[in-house]
Amino acid sequence: MKLEWTESAVTDREAIYDFIEDDNPRAAKALDLRFKELSARLRRFPRMGRPGRVEGTREMVALSNYILVYEVDGKTLRILRVLHAARQWPADE
Repeated sequence: MKLEWTESAVTDREAIYDFIEDDNPRAAKALDLRFKELSARLRRFPRMGRPGRVEGTREMVALSNYILVYEVDGKTLRILRVLHAARQWPADE
């Protein structure tokens, strides 16, 4: 299965890294590695995550405070967002 990260997901991941890196560079690297490892595992087992709050998506808890939101489209697993659990998802519009 092909793995894609959307622009929003990459932006989320970079913002999380930068925020944590200010206080603890080692923790930022470890969390980013966790995102990478988990997304690789999802490629092999795409139904591993729970059904998402947005129809057609799935969610996988990366750590207690971070969630990967993704969708499976044919043979492509697309990471849509990387969110802190305290964030409103989906955003109220």
